[in-house]
Amino acid sequence: MRHIPLLFLCLLLQACTQTQQGLVDTAKLAVMGPDDVTVSDEKIESLPYASMYLRINGGQRIFLVLGYAEQGQQKWVTQDRAMLVTQQGRLVKTLGLSDNLLEVDNLQQDPLAHPLQIREGESWTRIMSWTENGQLRASSATSRFSRGHDEVLTLAGQKIPCRVWHEEVTIAANGTEWKNTFWVDAISGEVRQSAQQVGADTLPVEITILKPAKS
Repeated sequence: MRHIPLLFLCLLLQACTQTQQGLVDTAKLAVMGPDDVTVSDEKIESLPYASMYLRINGGQRIFLVLGYAEQGQQKWVTQDRAMLVTQQGRLVKTLGLSDNLLEVDNLQQDPLAHPLQIREGESWTRIMSWTENGQLRASSATSRFSRGHDEVLTLAGQKIPCRVWHEEVTIAANGTEWKNTFWVDAISGEVRQSAQQVGADTLPVEITILKPAKS
């Protein structure tokens, strides 16, 4: 019977340790947010679908598989039913976010339509509409492209040499400016990674294509 208090003490210490760890995890979640999702290279390769990592507004990185593709656009749907639509790697529409990109026109003239042929200083103008703090906005936007330093990305266990293009965007209505960046596969011309914004200095979106869609 004299061993029972010792056993009780061990159980109590174990419970305290678990409680302390729970408090640590809770504090970490409050300060740093949930951990980024990471999927193994083997899992990515085994899935029969195109896939990406997505981070919105600096939040948790999540994993998505392609919902469906039609008319040259790829539609990605999150677990909470938000949708992002991309075309040639560019974000062209979103649904279900706190603010949304509603429409982008003149996409046939987008330099990303021929990414391996982009020239230094190339420009592109289009009409964009989006919401900003819930308010509808629309304006002409002009982009100018500049070449960054080439990089090699490691995606799903593969090393992908990329050309880096910076896109300076200016909104005609008020002169607001921001920068998008695209990492273009130097061989296939696919945009494998990007940092873009939904609207004028609104809701940054980071996309990393782990497994491209089959042509």
